[in-house]
Amino acid sequence: MSTEDRPPAPRSLAEELRARGDASLGALLRSRPDLITPVPTDLTQLATRAGTRASVVRALERLDRFALQTAEALAVAADPAAYGELLGLMAGDDADPAVVAALPHALDGLREQALVWGDDDRLRLVRTARELLAPSPQHPSPTGLGPTVQEATAGMSPGRIQEIVTAAGLASTHDSVSAVTALAGLFTDRARMGALLADAPADSLGVLERLVWGPPYGQVTADPAPRLRWLLDRGLLLPTAPGTVVLPREVALHLRRGLAHRTPEPVPPAIETAAVHRPQVVDSAAAGQAYTALATVEELLKDWDEGGPAVLRAGGLSVRDLKRTAVALDVPEPAAAFWVELAYAAGLIASDGEADERYAATPAYDEWLERPAAERWSLLVTAWLVATRTAGLVGGRDAKDRTLSALGPGLDRSAAPEVRHRVLALLAGLPEGAAPAGGSVLARLRWERPLRGDRHEDDLRGRLAEWALSEAELLGVTGRGALSSQGRALLGAPAAPAPDPEAEPVGPGDKLPVHHHHRTTPLAPLSPAEQAVASAAAARLLAPLLPEPLDHVLLQADLTAVAPGPLQRPLADMLGVLADVESKGGATVYRFTPGSVRRALDAGQAASDLHAFLASHSRTPVPQPLAYLIDDVARRHGHLRVGAASAYVRCDDDAVLSEILADKRAAGLGLRRLAPTVLAAQADPAGLLEGLRSLGFAPAAESAEGDVLITRALAHRTPPRTAPEPVPDGPPVPDDTLLAAALRAIRAGDLASTTPRKPGAAPAANGELPRTGAAETLATMQAAVLTGEALWIGYVNAEGAASQRVVAPIRVEGGFVTAYDHTADEVRTYPLHRITGVAELADDES
Repeated sequence: MSTEDRPPAPRSLAEELRARGDASLGALLRSRPDLITPVPTDLTQLATRAGTRASVVRALERLDRFALQTAEALAVAADPAAYGELLGLMAGDDADPAVVAALPHALDGLREQALVWGDDDRLRLVRTARELLAPSPQHPSPTGLGPTVQEATAGMSPGRIQEIVTAAGLASTHDSVSAVTALAGLFTDRARMGALLADAPADSLGVLERLVWGPPYGQVTADPAPRLRWLLDRGLLLPTAPGTVVLPREVALHLRRGLAHRTPEPVPPAIETAAVHRPQVVDSAAAGQAYTALATVEELLKDWDEGGPAVLRAGGLSVRDLKRTAVALDVPEPAAAFWVELAYAAGLIASDGEADERYAATPAYDEWLERPAAERWSLLVTAWLVATRTAGLVGGRDAKDRTLSALGPGLDRSAAPEVRHRVLALLAGLPEGAAPAGGSVLARLRWERPLRGDRHEDDLRGRLAEWALSEAELLGVTGRGALSSQGRALLGAPAAPAPDPEAEPVGPGDKLPVHHHHRTTPLAPLSPAEQAVASAAAARLLAPLLPEPLDHVLLQADLTAVAPGPLQRPLADMLGVLADVESKGGATVYRFTPGSVRRALDAGQAASDLHAFLASHSRTPVPQPLAYLIDDVARRHGHLRVGAASAYVRCDDDAVLSEILADKRAAGLGLRRLAPTVLAAQADPAGLLEGLRSLGFAPAAESAEGDVLITRALAHRTPPRTAPEPVPDGPPVPDDTLLAAALRAIRAGDLASTTPRKPGAAPAANGELPRTGAAETLATMQAAVLTGEALWIGYVNAEGAASQRVVAPIRVEGGFVTAYDHTADEVRTYPLHRITGVAELADDES
């Protein structure tokens, strides 16, 4: 393209945005959604918002390491800088081929995000980004570079500048500006600079070597050593404050062979493998862990079925209750905190809201229990994927040095879902069965988000990634460290890359091919609807791998029953009442005791029911000791009856009542004989029942009619509760509908604000609306109806939002104007009283 055919270079970011197509503007708004919250009125306002500090900081935090290095290089380059200067700063004198190949893409990304504008001859970093990234004594640059010669000599006397110029072998000049320019020219001339340093003492060169990669500042005494004096005399070190000197940027770049960064990183670090397993082994291991996850959550909720731990005044579980939960689940405390938080994120537990507030299962838990096992798993992992509550923080301290408790406040980290998804997406990019080394995953994440990974909150992003890897293994999303088939489906990922049949076998420590993120689109988080489809697909893959529930147990002569696998729910529920769990593992061992049998009888079961239940569900004959135990407990069960008088005890055998009265341990019950077969008590019925049982009796409660009262443990449930909402990490990415509407509104406002007006029309300074009187507005509108001309109007809608529009009036009547709105590309009707003013357009724009 010739110089005449080339479009004029943009003079501002707003002009560059104005020249973009909708696809490019849409990409900008997707990558920086804060720019359309709220929707800007025109492109000038969009450009202004893109340059605000908060928005620029947020955009810089989302750059990968090489894109950030490119922005940092532009911050130390001239303003504006040519592409060749930027390439020299990034690739150095040796022109690193990897940097040369990657730089155009990185620069395009910075342009797309409106952090850089201008053509390749005049590249400009937006002012706020330059202020944030340029080196200063208060905020050193990651490049390690110091100020330029011009900046460092700003406060130096003209005489001293001339002395430096002369000592450096340059001719003296008539003014300081030309002297500084000449000195900078010397330092940027490779040949002349090489000749100057060739005469430098070795000790002086050693000083430069210590400062060259930063920090560029050093301390000197009032009488510098000869090696320092030689450098100071020639301006290779310049004083910035009493006792402080700095290495000028131009000198450092010469010594670095042009590099702004010691180690440019144009390519993301590869993922190293820790082990490679057969895919079937990975899926089986993950399925086993998924089943364990379901059993753990069920056990947690069963433990809290009649009301869980109390809620602390500040919210959350106490340390003591978390320890008790860990012991009950037989897991470490951090794992217990994870399971508790997972159940909370899935909406299965919540606080009951009572005066004596406690945690309990929600009604959603009962619905969850009725689902097939694979569906229950998919609900848990889907909640985990999007949850911002971070169980790994439990036990740590908040900003006010308060302990962070499970289910308490302060555990939300908005970056958690993005990190979890990215970790799993990296695993999805590996061949099937490949388990990565955790350190290489963390290195990759730090490359992708260096500002968030290295400098914010003590590497929170790295800790989130470590927790994501361990939690994915606990949930069965991964197996033996590798992503399972159901985990891949959960992300909506395509099939794993097929291994190259001609490739060498992969061993531990080898680097596995990971799709280069500059050349492929990373797996994006799914929308809620897409995630529901993906979760259903994952559940279908998992279902055949889960063990089938059994309908039988093995009864043994030592009053135990062995469940060789998961039991069907009715069998498991009944056995949980009739026996106590003694040990868990691949097989669960239940033990029958007098107390457990009495519990079943209290729940309304008769001895015959228990015999029939055991006979029908045991693959072995019912042992005689167990049958005797049931009959013996049942024979004594209900022999004594307790009711409400305040409370009473009645028994057909008056000798038994005499025995109770004679027992000194019964003194606290306040018993007295009312009749040969009846005792009255001062204790309430529940206390009397417990007291008699502690004496070794087996009383049964009875109703006012004298019938045995069957008590059943009622499951305590909270009122209906919704799962906690994740805390968003900034404004959500706009969907296609919102984006299209925002683009139309911005274009419309920009058309109205930039359309030329006729000379003499009242201009709207700084985006203000045109102002004319009601009579003038009406007359201009009526004239435009006759001539068919377009007008520029200011309009305030019913919500008070002001806008500028270009309209062609069609009809004016009844206090309304009907016009074709060029900005909205449709016919609309406007109340005249809401039009602030009107102006005619220039003839060539009408």
